[in-house]
Amino acid sequence: MRKSEDTYLHKGLRKQLVALLKGKGITDESVIEAIGSIPRHFFLDSAFERIAYEDRAFPIAANQTISQPYTVAYQTQLLMVKKGDKVLEIGTGSMYQTTVLAAIGAEVYTIERQKQLFEQTSQYLFKIQYPSIHFFFGDGFEGQPKHAPYDKILITAAAPKVPEKLWEQLKVGGMMVIPLDESETAQRMLRLTKKKDGSAKEERFDEFSFVPMLKGKTQN
Repeated sequence: MRKSEDTYLHKGLRKQLVALLKGKGITDESVIEAIGSIPRHFFLDSAFERIAYEDRAFPIAANQTISQPYTVAYQTQLLMVKKGDKVLEIGTGSMYQTTVLAAIGAEVYTIERQKQLFEQTSQYLFKIQYPSIHFFFGDGFEGQPKHAPYDKILITAAAPKVPEKLWEQLKVGGMMVIPLDESETAQRMLRLTKKKDGSAKEERFDEFSFVPMLKGKTQN
């Protein structure tokens, strides 16, 4: 993350973004408040500063993207995050989604497989403000069993199927939000709630387009 100023212009653009998200059906006040308070331009290269609050994805390092604000808001709203929830996030990426979760009050355990992106977490600007974020370099399919069980699990990449090890790390009654492959071009957003017998209550939502969830981790 780079240092920058959060000007009145940026704050005004965030207000416009919040109004747009409300118009697209985002109603969770905690999600709206978080997105309205977090300077998204801090998470992007300075070349994108003037357009950082447009509702679209932008490229970041390692050929990855920062998701469009609507996607971040949509997934977070589905996850129904409550203050104090222990949330496992698969795909740290730009750290923007991570920060939204922390701003709502979650204890966030976030995993990044791209070494280049993970190394940027050492420069995270909000370490003091959000000490509840715990960064890990690893394979998202493996999760973080050491800190399980989790109240919520958020997957921010296109998964070919529900990862078994992640499902095992979800507590009974917990929720997983996951974009699941349905075609070569789109994923169906699912919310899965874990029942006592280990099976899932499945809720299906809109289609989105994400980068693929890959196994292993990169070293460059």
